[in-house]
Amino acid sequence: MLLRLAYSGRANAFAMLRLLPMSDRDKDTEILAPRHQLSVPARQLGKEKVRFSPSDRAFPAALLYRLPRDVLRRLRLLVRPDTVLRWHRDLVARRHADQSKPKRPGRPRTVRSVRALVLRPARENPTWGCRRLHGELLVLGVQVAASTVWGILREAGIDPAPERTSSTWADFLRSPADALPACDFFETVTLTGARLYVFAVIEHASRRIRILGATAHPTASWVAQATKNLVMDLEDVNCRARFLIRDRDGKFPALFDAVLADAGIEAVLGGVRMPRMNAVMERWVQTCRRELPDRALIWDQRHLLHALREFERFYNVHRPHQGIANARPLNPLPPPIADPDQIARLEVRRDRLGGLLHEYEHAA
Repeated sequence: MLLRLAYSGRANAFAMLRLLPMSDRDKDTEILAPRHQLSVPARQLGKEKVRFSPSDRAFPAALLYRLPRDVLRRLRLLVRPDTVLRWHRDLVARRHADQSKPKRPGRPRTVRSVRALVLRPARENPTWGCRRLHGELLVLGVQVAASTVWGILREAGIDPAPERTSSTWADFLRSPADALPACDFFETVTLTGARLYVFAVIEHASRRIRILGATAHPTASWVAQATKNLVMDLEDVNCRARFLIRDRDGKFPALFDAVLADAGIEAVLGGVRMPRMNAVMERWVQTCRRELPDRALIWDQRHLLHALREFERFYNVHRPHQGIANARPLNPLPPPIADPDQIARLEVRRDRLGGLLHEYEHAA
């Protein structure tokens, strides 16, 4: 016991002698370093491994860089002294990198006028690639590199020339939409169990619907006669349709395409099991089912035709359509009403099909 006490006293004496030549800053550093490394694991209790955040690394790296290596070894750090020195080197390198970093790396940005000069002919000429556009700029006296033209097109989101010239199905639907009808059959069942097929046509631009008829036996002659009626109706309203979209249903005979070809209309076939290629017509079929057959009891073919005619007038004359900015196919939107008293007089309702469909109008 006395030997241990003597050894401890001598060790403390030598430790006090070691502190005499140290400055107050070094002493504070040696005190703060253990306190900091104790606070790091204290914040991460319950974790298998202690992880140092960037701030935890920066503090000892800036605190211990003045101490010699032998002092660092005596501090009993959680990391090796070489690790602390590496943290300090990274901190110094990052500071010098931030000071020497240029304000704007790389080449200067292309002026706006040159960008506009590249983008305009690119949009007006879909078949021109970056090399063709680069040559056109050289003719105009604008000295830029071909890679610069390519970069401008890429930043603007303009595809290369082969992809710009290729036509997609969506582009085909939008381009001739002013004279692009689509047709389809949909079936319904009456109370007697008879299965009836309804043949309808819709115009993409105006969303106007034409119900050509309903039959239990859609034979080739019946479909051909309905198609002739459609062609005459389009001629009466001066609708110059060039294409008509249909699916590959077996109800469309070869005579159907022949009647359309005689009228200068080409039948465009949709893909197999791809209803999105005839999305406008398929959407109307869903609307018609939801608002008419699913809510009414159809007795027979005569009753079905009467209900379809009423729904056709309601759909074309009164019902707003989101696809054409809430307009109506046959009647434009009225001017907006600013008078609150006049708005209050709008509660006039007209019922169709015994109250199945409602139309609201101005009070007289």
